[in-house]
Amino acid sequence: MKNRLTEKLLTLTTVTVIFAVWYFVTKWELVSSVMIPSPKKVIDVSVLIWNEGYKETSILKHLFDSLQRLLTAFFLATAVAVPLGLASGYSSKIAAIFEPIVEFLRPLPPLAYYTLIVLWMGIDDSSKIALLALAAFAPIFVSCVGAMQRVKKGYINNALMLGASKWQLFFYVSFPSCLPEIFVGIRTALGVAYTTLVAAEMVAAVSGIGWLVLDASRFLRSDIIFMGIFLMGITGVLLDQMVRFSERKIVFWKGQD
Repeated sequence: MKNRLTEKLLTLTTVTVIFAVWYFVTKWELVSSVMIPSPKKVIDVSVLIWNEGYKETSILKHLFDSLQRLLTAFFLATAVAVPLGLASGYSSKIAAIFEPIVEFLRPLPPLAYYTLIVLWMGIDDSSKIALLALAAFAPIFVSCVGAMQRVKKGYINNALMLGASKWQLFFYVSFPSCLPEIFVGIRTALGVAYTTLVAAEMVAAVSGIGWLVLDASRFLRSDIIFMGIFLMGITGVLLDQMVRFSERKIVFWKGQD
């Protein structure tokens, strides 16, 4: 309990110091306000955009459009990557089919192939969702492969001795053992997809937080850029906390073996 309180105080102190430095740097005009706006300016523009919207679109609509693209792509990537990753970790033949493709795509920057996706799928949301799904796919796939390969042999041998079938072995032994690492991959994938969101909203988008930040940068509106970055950061933290909450409920035995 005492350690948790100390950790919370350290976190609060870190945040306070960062905001204090930001405040005094802008108050003493050590940096141009075009580069770093004051906290008051960011708060004022946040209130203005909350009340009036940005480019005739409410801030909630921008946020909803971004989250819709992000979560649709994330769930698609999870639905495909988890079974393929587990199957590849279980069978070297399946891994021989899919791992070369994933290993080729994994290090590529999303913008490197986004133009191709737009040519194939058009400039609407489908191309943006496809880009985000591809960005999220690899971390989940790799974590699933590694998790399946690291299932403890003792668990498997004990289940076989008790007469478990292959399906029972998978659903009651292998899959539960893989869940902690799968959630690590899911959290990583969510972060990767969110960082790709700005790139996905660069082409022919007229809404979304990523588009808002990019549009504001064209007019050197650093106050709006800061607001958008804070909004994206807070939203990202909340999404990550939701995944961690789900992990605690589903993988309640984590760390107890």
